[in-house]
Amino acid sequence: MFEIRIHGRGGQGVVTAAEMLSVAAFAEGRHSQAIPSFGSERMGAPVVAYVRIDDEPIEICEPVMTPRLLIVQDPTLFHAVDVFSGLTADGFVLVNTSRTLESLGIDDAVRSLAEHHVATVPATELAVRHLGRPTPNTALLGALTALTDVIHIDSVVEAIQGKFSGETAERNVAVARAAHALARTN
Repeated sequence: MFEIRIHGRGGQGVVTAAEMLSVAAFAEGRHSQAIPSFGSERMGAPVVAYVRIDDEPIEICEPVMTPRLLIVQDPTLFHAVDVFSGLTADGFVLVNTSRTLESLGIDDAVRSLAEHHVATVPATELAVRHLGRPTPNTALLGALTALTDVIHIDSVVEAIQGKFSGETAERNVAVARAAHALARTN
């Protein structure tokens, strides 16, 4: 089972990202689930969502305590929440930032991870450029497909097109593809 934890803030599309990722896995013939978790349900409050993907039916429905992949939509959470809690030794980390790991103060936390298991993508900047708003979720889903082969870009595109329509879908697909291309070069 491949378990994912997505950290962000209210308004960044954390729950929507988890839902689309689950739909993308289902489109590939896999079993999946997305579980949102809210604290105080307000814009800017810390939010976490969980995703499980497996080839077998998933019978548990609880928070992901040992993620294989962490997606961090807001790097300010590194100093507010224990984001790395439970990350598996062979895990992956994807961070929405244009800063270096050292400047974020997380280089020690990710040093033990395998080469090419950590990626940074300026997802918010890409979202502003393509969508006109700072919603990094679809950019990070595109980047995820370059970081690990658990889900493929075409399935993410299909999930985005199922969630949005018209120009909104086209723009979200463009931002996902741009982040995918950028993450492949990291």
